[in-house]
Amino acid sequence: MPAFAAAYGGPGSPLLQAQVASPTSAATELRAIVASGRLDDLRWPDFSDYRKHLVDFYEPAGYAPAWVRAGAPSPQALALIARFRDSWKKGLDPEAYDASRWDARLAGLRSPGADPSRFDAALTVCAMRLVSDLRIGRIHPKHLGLDLDVEGKKYDLPRFVRERLVDASDVAAVLDSVEPPFGGYRRTEAALARYVEIAPRDSGRPLPVPAKAVRRGQPYEGAARLRELLALVGDLPAAAAAPADPGVFDAALSDAVESFQRRHGLDADGRLGAATVKQMNVPLADRVRQLQLSLERWRWLPETFSAPPIVVNIPDFRLRALDETNRVALEMRVVVGKAMRHETPVFSRDMTYVVIRPYWNVPASIRRGEIVPAIQRDRDYVARKRYEVTTPAGKVVTDGTISDDVLAKLKAGQLAVRQKPGPGNSLGLVKLMFPNQYNVYLHDTPAGALFAKSRRDFSHGCIRVEKPDELAAWVLRGSADWPLERVRAAMQSGPDDVTVRLARPIPVYIVYATALAYENGEVHFYDDIYGHDAALTRALAAGYPYPYPYR
Repeated sequence: MPAFAAAYGGPGSPLLQAQVASPTSAATELRAIVASGRLDDLRWPDFSDYRKHLVDFYEPAGYAPAWVRAGAPSPQALALIARFRDSWKKGLDPEAYDASRWDARLAGLRSPGADPSRFDAALTVCAMRLVSDLRIGRIHPKHLGLDLDVEGKKYDLPRFVRERLVDASDVAAVLDSVEPPFGGYRRTEAALARYVEIAPRDSGRPLPVPAKAVRRGQPYEGAARLRELLALVGDLPAAAAAPADPGVFDAALSDAVESFQRRHGLDADGRLGAATVKQMNVPLADRVRQLQLSLERWRWLPETFSAPPIVVNIPDFRLRALDETNRVALEMRVVVGKAMRHETPVFSRDMTYVVIRPYWNVPASIRRGEIVPAIQRDRDYVARKRYEVTTPAGKVVTDGTISDDVLAKLKAGQLAVRQKPGPGNSLGLVKLMFPNQYNVYLHDTPAGALFAKSRRDFSHGCIRVEKPDELAAWVLRGSADWPLERVRAAMQSGPDDVTVRLARPIPVYIVYATALAYENGEVHFYDDIYGHDAALTRALAAGYPYPYPYR
């Protein structure tokens, strides 16, 4: 029990001997506070977004205080206050739940004739905010233009707080049950605690940027600072031998740099170049923030999946297919949409079918912006690239030299363009479809060399996968007719444009997290390539009431 609870411990405590406000006056004051939707005692006084929930919480009980009994805070109230103060461990801001204000409120309850209504209302508002924030996050993803739905996770807040918390024997256990049940979420919590601990210990001195990448055995003026940083973040083992020459970029430092590069989405060559130094000069406080934002995004996922899902994380350019226990069953690199111009959207839909040896129906934007200009330069472009010009209904008009009439109709949008199936098709030999308004899907690619690059945002928005045959076999694994060998044979030898329906839809989640914590204890950080971290940070800085999570 926290020290501040000592004054409320038993029948002889000073508070229980004090005169307290009458139940009638407390109820009247509580009713007025709730009706106003505002309590100036709070760090964020406007609770209009929760006003209806407070009405539904207090009205059935006649507006009797829920957290103050015989003039003393209940054990559950004290346990909640302790969790408010520890909410930083969850990536939240303790001051959002008035962490620094509870001592004064507790002291105020000890005053003769104390009115518990303001204390009670403040605790109910903070409790509802904390439950909501842990359950679905503070910011609704749709407010940020992200097509993820948290509506199905919402609690009946008044009922939850009344039935699960007011008389809880273990408040901490109840709050733990609210959070995402995934191992990755818990590992991110642990990583956050570690970085919160080490961030103040770092000197923050920037490393000098070398004019040319430093190789092992070469002198480097920032070697001592580099050694300090890499030891602090865990890339340089604690047992590493002391350097023979402190000013040299030795083998131990090179190995540690390679580890750091691998954890930060860089080419892991063990050399100290400008890109690596740039990542090393990111303040550890910023890494703390990335972990906090990742915890927020974990809360946007459903508690359970309708089937083992496919998850694509945009910033680390990787796809992971999960098994029934949410462990990774298949993993591969991906190429995503170009930053600034062709960003891959964050959303979720169900995959329902696979197309082997597909046509590529060229989107109108690419037809206008790329295909038509290419035809204007070369009337045989369509034939050389194995395209076909078709009517909107799919009837082939020509696959040869483009006439003036056909070009004019293409410019006017009266005709479409598609690419014939085969190894040179832009979609490769298979596409995996989860129908959506963005016209985004997973597919093979003939441009396999791009998977060797550390940063892989090159597409027009669709997601190119490194192992399309294995992924297709994985999604078709419920059908004995489509083992990996048959998938590979069908991709290579046809027939063309074969659609295979999935026996059971597979959820696909396109997500965005710039900090990931792995089972081996490593924490990986990635660039905010689309600016989503920056947008979420700005939205959170505005404070309560956040846009429509419980409206």
